[in-house]
Amino acid sequence: MSYQLTTQKEREEIERAKDIVINSIAETMDVYGAAPSVGRLYATMYFENDPMTLDEMKDMLEMSKPSMSTGVRALQENGMVNRIWEKGSRKNKYAAEKDFFKSFIRFYCKRWEREYKENLQAIADSQAILKTIINNHNCEEAVRKESEQCYEQLEDSKKYYRWLERLVDSFYSHEIFELIPKENEGK
Repeated sequence: MSYQLTTQKEREEIERAKDIVINSIAETMDVYGAAPSVGRLYATMYFENDPMTLDEMKDMLEMSKPSMSTGVRALQENGMVNRIWEKGSRKNKYAAEKDFFKSFIRFYCKRWEREYKENLQAIADSQAILKTIINNHNCEEAVRKESEQCYEQLEDSKKYYRWLERLVDSFYSHEIFELIPKENEGK
């Protein structure tokens, strides 16, 4: 009988240990633009060894199915949850991505790519307008100077966006891990 009590106490301690991490992930999920409930969903799935259906998640977390579906969709878009196909199952099942490096790369690189692509295009469009003003010989000198100043300021900002593009490429190619190795890699 004491063996069962000890085992029960240890199981409770395991759950307590999981809850500490689940609560921490839930509280920091705002970094990914998600609500704490979505963080709780991800962290709960992280500790599950088998893929789960929306119904299983709903029951485990006592959330509504629409909320669960919305949360899973957001996690999928961020590369933190994957849909798993299981032969013979008609329901979709989902599993948490357990490789935090992969999740980080998918999430941040997607956003950084959007940032540098949109801004480099905006700069190109703006510089084309400014170039027209700069090359207009009928333009007032003060307006031409202001256009040149804007043009050069934008030209200088392209250094950052090109750097960001190279940073993203280094994550996708995993070259970043040569500069900053994952723990215990290369040792």
